[in-house]
Amino acid sequence: MVREIRVERDTLGEKEVPADAYYGIETLRAIENFPISGRRAHPFLIKAMVAIKKAACLANRSIGLIDEKISYAILTACDEILAGNLSDQFVVDVFQAGAGTSFNMNVNEVIANRAIEILGGKRGDYRIVHPHDHVNMGQSTNDTFPSAMKIASIMHTNRLADAMNGLEEALSEKAIGFRGIVKVARTHLQDAVPISLSRVFGGYALTVKKHRDLILRARDPLYEMNLGATAAGTSVGAHPEFGKRCVEFLREITSFPLRSAEDLVEVTQSMACFSNLSSILKNFSLELTRICNDLRLMSSGPRAGLAEIRLPAVQPGSSLMPGKINPSIVEMVNMVCYQVVGNDLAVSMAVQAGQLDLNAMMPSIAHNLMDSFEIMRNALYTLTEKCIKGITANREICERYAEMSIALATIFSPYIGYDKAAAIAKEALERGISIRELVKERGLLSQEQIDDLMDLKKLSGENR
Repeated sequence: MVREIRVERDTLGEKEVPADAYYGIETLRAIENFPISGRRAHPFLIKAMVAIKKAACLANRSIGLIDEKISYAILTACDEILAGNLSDQFVVDVFQAGAGTSFNMNVNEVIANRAIEILGGKRGDYRIVHPHDHVNMGQSTNDTFPSAMKIASIMHTNRLADAMNGLEEALSEKAIGFRGIVKVARTHLQDAVPISLSRVFGGYALTVKKHRDLILRARDPLYEMNLGATAAGTSVGAHPEFGKRCVEFLREITSFPLRSAEDLVEVTQSMACFSNLSSILKNFSLELTRICNDLRLMSSGPRAGLAEIRLPAVQPGSSLMPGKINPSIVEMVNMVCYQVVGNDLAVSMAVQAGQLDLNAMMPSIAHNLMDSFEIMRNALYTLTEKCIKGITANREICERYAEMSIALATIFSPYIGYDKAAAIAKEALERGISIRELVKERGLLSQEQIDDLMDLKKLSGENR
């Protein structure tokens, strides 16, 4: 079957574009030039850019630069895309021309061709609605793309915060449920003093909360838009009122507290807000990896490990060993965390790569940051629902380990001296008996004193 085509022209010449495509010649050139990853822009980035095009059209119409008929068609096309239509027409690879020009033109062409249809024309007849002259009026990729990145990042931070809140609540509920269960703490992977399992999980919950708060606070610089800056922050090619009005309309469309940048040159040059956000995600990944590693260690076994807690069984763990169950969910989360750490390095390198008046590496920043947000959010929901909520404690094993810890000699040190306590610990280990038994056997303290000092629940610090 022969596919119908239409011929379009740009400054480099003519090309045959599929007749049924809403994108045009500049998008087609990007398809041909960048067959790199097969990955396309995140839906949030597409929606953010389309929202900007809608706000720009409203701003230009309010100034009197675009007539009612064309603006109606552009606005209708934007609303259709924001509702989820034509998503298959955004086809530019995430690794593309610097600064995101290819993506910006992909959006411009799709909106223009749909607007042309709305007005009764045929796709590609840019005499009716033009991608540059109408859809991109008063704009440059250099102000629309970073603004879209910020709006998409705000969307992501809100979703990720919800997922982090769910994880925090699940960990807090476990902390409540584990009250009264004492285990042995471990420092340097060696037995240490008793600790409450409740406090361990409460600490995990607080870690998640702290990083959620950091992510939410990192949104403030994302609200600063450089729309109207055009190519280098000088506003060349835009009406003096365009930027301010565009941001006002965009604030209404998104319901985000957006504001015009204090300095259009600075905000066009600097991508620091994205490296800050990525760094917070990286740091959270490091902490989440630590927590997942703890869960793996505490659940190790079931007979040759610590076995202090049990993780929910979600799938068979071995193609060879029947009955083996692995900590599959936390292993997956670890892998996600490693990817986020790697993405942060890519973001960092791209952020520092801005030269003179523009950072051309914005598509790399956008791709890696969007990827980190997406996989982290999905991982957190899975971790919460398929692991954390189903964790149970093995009270008997926890308390047996706590009772047998030679580190309990610590509590007798103020009464019998450090050297004698160390000797007691060494002998208890060699004989395989508890500190409690040896102190009683030696008659170093009365039974009442021993019982009072060896109150494991008091030692665990649960009520502090």
